[in-house]
Amino acid sequence: MQRNQFLNMMYIAKDGNVSKRRIKIIKIVGDSFQAYCFSKQAKHTFMIESVLAVVPVFHKEREVI
Repeated sequence: MQRNQFLNMMYIAKDGNVSKRRIKIIKIVGDSFQAYCFSKQAKHTFMIESVLAVVPVFHKEREVI
């Protein structure tokens, strides 16, 4: 994970439910990281130990004709 990276992430929420989010990493500090969550449209702090999987989001450039 890197700053300004876009990711699809699955993690275990505090209530024990598995959640899927699309995020943009803002900063990583110790055992947590802050990210902008696109589904909640807000900044959120995630615990690294709660992350189940992350997949980078690749943007394809579109060609205008």
